[in-house]
Parts: sequence; structure tokens; C-alpha cells
Amino acid sequence: MIDRFRIDVAQADLDDLTDRLTRTRWTQSLPGPDWQRGVPVDYLRELAGYWAHGYDWRAAEAELNAHPQYTTVIDGQRVHFLHVRSADPDAVALLLLHGWPGSVVEFLDVIAPLSADFHLVIPSLPGFGFSAPLAGDGWGIDRIADASAELMARLGYPRYGVQGGDFGAVIAPAMGRRHPDAVIGVHVNAATGGFMAPGRVEPDDSFSAAEKQRLALSRYYRREGNGYFKQQGTKPLTLAYGLHDSPVGQLAWVVEKFFEWTHGDAIPVDRDRLLTNVTLYWLTGTAGSSANLYYEVLHTRGMRPTGKSPVPTGVAVFAEDMAIRRYAEPLNTIVHWTDFDTGGHFAALEVPDLLVADVREFFGKL
Repeated sequence: MIDRFRIDVAQADLDDLTDRLTRTRWTQSLPGPDWQRGVPVDYLRELAGYWAHGYDWRAAEAELNAHPQYTTVIDGQRVHFLHVRSADPDAVALLLLHGWPGSVVEFLDVIAPLSADFHLVIPSLPGFGFSAPLAGDGWGIDRIADASAELMARLGYPRYGVQGGDFGAVIAPAMGRRHPDAVIGVHVNAATGGFMAPGRVEPDDSFSAAEKQRLALSRYYRREGNGYFKQQGTKPLTLAYGLHDSPVGQLAWVVEKFFEWTHGDAIPVDRDRLLTNVTLYWLTGTAGSSANLYYEVLHTRGMRPTGKSPVPTGVAVFAEDMAIRRYAEPLNTIVHWTDFDTGGHFAALEVPDLLVADVREFFGKL
């Protein structure tokens, strides 16, 4: 059964959010340059003040509700999704998959241009957004891949493409491996598992300047940038108490990644878009259930897949991404690879036009 869905947040929940923001108990700054030890206090206070008194959730809610939304139950789990059909009845179906700390909000700026060419299905991953609460344990990469394939079949799409970033760039190739008769092609951005250098690799003269830069990024990530991964992958529930109770805590936890993983010296994402994404985590109370995906990954097969995907695969590598082709090819059938000198982890929010063009080019070849 598939049910229509419409977001309608109670005003009392919005009032509670504003009250909590205005009563924040602020910590003191630490020495050192801004962002070196975490999100700067002055920056976060200003952003939290705007969240409380300037940001308009109702406008964001209306924008989301402008797209047809549904829920269904797959393998016991409630799954929320947007389903935007193209005006072209013969358009190819395309599944769009987000990651953490993202949501369906990531795709709002690409829906209109992509729906000219594709029937779009945009689910909230299990444990994220309105695909909550979690129906049990075991919701790792392969199970989400199978549930996503079931969703497409349930919607009447026997053949379709898949695009994903972050965890979406792990789930999408898994769908190609597990459901090659249904998936016509996989396009990824912000790709890590199965696309980046494993462990400690020293570059030699065969590495391009771009590849050396991506190795440097991966080294920095392993050394300074993956504390969140270890915490969410080992004790997500302990973390959730603070994030679930404090909107500023939730804001800082997400904003840090938007600063570190986007391109440039400032976050190149519209402030309202960023806050809509954070507000969705807050209002749905999914700090813990979204973090739980890391636990499932660390306690099952990890991020690196086994076996080569037979499905044609396209890779968009933006300036802050870490994918290197020589490490991606043994595990993926690469037929399309684009290097960009701009953009970052959240390409659909940062450089939507570039992402849309690359997706069109890749699937146009198929």
C-alpha cells in the first residue's frame, strides 16, 4: 500500500524550537583559529539567532509539499519519498539517494531541471526524516539497497537509473550489484567506499596533481575529520541524547560538516536551505536513528564493497571529493568520469547546474 503524505508540523513544535534556541546555554570559545577546534561560537550564535527569529519553516514546508509525497512500508519499515513524474511519459525513472547529514532537502534545486528528463523518486533513507522511527536493527547498506529496489518495483519501474551522494554513493552501487537486471546505470558524487584510495597510499610520479590533492584530502579526513564517524558508528544512542535535546547541538553537529566538506572559505549553500535540512532532523527527532546507519555499516561489511559491479557507472568528482579512478575501476564498471575544479560534497546544493548536466550526459550515453 502506498499512502499520500503531506508535511504539517504542529505549531507547538515550532514554538518549542524557538524557545529552546533562545534559552541556549552557550559554551566558551577555545583558543586557535576559527573552525580549527570546531564550530566558532560567534558564528553559531548568529546562525542560531536567525534560525529562531528569521528563518521561516512554513515557507520550506510549503516548498516541500509542492512536490507529491508518499509513504509505504517495506520490510516492516516506513519509507517516505517524493515522486515527481516527468511531463514526458516515456522518461527514464531515476532514483535519487541522499546521505548524512543530508535529506531530501538536498535535491530541491535539481527537481525541476531533472524532471524534464526523468521520473524522479526521492526517498528519505530509513531512520532519516519521515522514514522514521527505525523498525529494528539491520538497516545497513544492502538492506537499504534491497528496499530501494522494492520501492521502484512497487511504483511500476522495472528498469531505472540510480544517482547518489555520500551514503547514496554507497547504496547506489550496491543496488547495481544486487539488482543488475533492474538498474540501467549508477551515477555517484561524493563517492568514498569503493572509489577512494584504501589505507595509507603514497603517491608516485604517475599521480596527477588532482589525484595527489585527493590523497591529501583523504589523509586529512582520516586524521582530523572522521571523529563523527567513529562516534556514530559505535555509540549513536549516547550522542543522540544531546542532539535530540538541544537544537544548537544538532545545528553545530551538521554545520561543521557543511563547512568542512564544501568548497571555499565559507559555506556556499543558501542559509535557509541549510536550516531546512537541520530543522528536518530536529522536527523528526532523527539524530540517533540517522546516526545508526554508521553503526550498521561498521558492524557489517564496512564501506568498501566486494565484487565488481556489472552496471555502467558514472562518477562526478567535485573539488572536495576524494574519488580516484585507478581505485574505483577494479570495483566498478566506469564508463563516465568527470573532474570538476569547484563544488564539494553537497553538489546538489552547491553546484546544482553542474550536477544536473553531468547526470544528463551520463544517462544520455546509456
